[in-house]
Amino acid sequence: MILAIDTSLGTSAALVDAEGTVFGEAWSDDPLAHAEVIGRLLQEVLATGPAPTHVAAGMGPGPFTGLRIGITAARTFAQARALPLVPVASHDAMALERLAGAPGHATLAGSEAGEEASAPFAIVTDARRREFAFSVYDGLDADGLPRRIVGPVLAHRDEIDTRLLGLGALRVDATAVPAAALGLVAARAVAAARVIAAPEPLYLRAPDVTMPAAPKRVGT
Repeated sequence: MILAIDTSLGTSAALVDAEGTVFGEAWSDDPLAHAEVIGRLLQEVLATGPAPTHVAAGMGPGPFTGLRIGITAARTFAQARALPLVPVASHDAMALERLAGAPGHATLAGSEAGEEASAPFAIVTDARRREFAFSVYDGLDADGLPRRIVGPVLAHRDEIDTRLLGLGALRVDATAVPAAALGLVAARAVAAARVIAAPEPLYLRAPDVTMPAAPKRVGT
């Protein structure tokens, strides 16, 4: 049983089993209210099914402040319950939902390993500062996981269509991360004994706020 948490765009949480059955899913589209809503969303989904055995954390790409709230919540919950934490690239969840053709929030179990998309496609999300983040996929691998062939990387809004054209990838704009699909990606990674994302957030660029430099020494 996977508890999935993502705050790379809005805020989403879900409780999903290894077969893709969604016990509960809740989300908020507000990109600035992660801290205000995440506790309530977790309470809602945790009340819908058995206790989780793993926690999936959406690692981005996403803005610094919002992304770290979800990752911190996932890490804290996992540590408090002594559960394994499974890092997942947030774009992978969106790619799996597209490849699975999932009907809403009921189940994701219809996705079969090895299923192919008709053509390479790019999941594109707003990275702010007139930039987009994108990842390119060309289907599912033998473990039923999205096969990412490029990214995630940043592109200026005036350049992204040209870059995707050069990659032969259909543009798929996404505005929310489906936590249920994030949980299923994590479940398939666990079943295949694979590590599919690094434990560090995918910020793609430095945060706006940086630590001050050490004070200069004054000679005597």
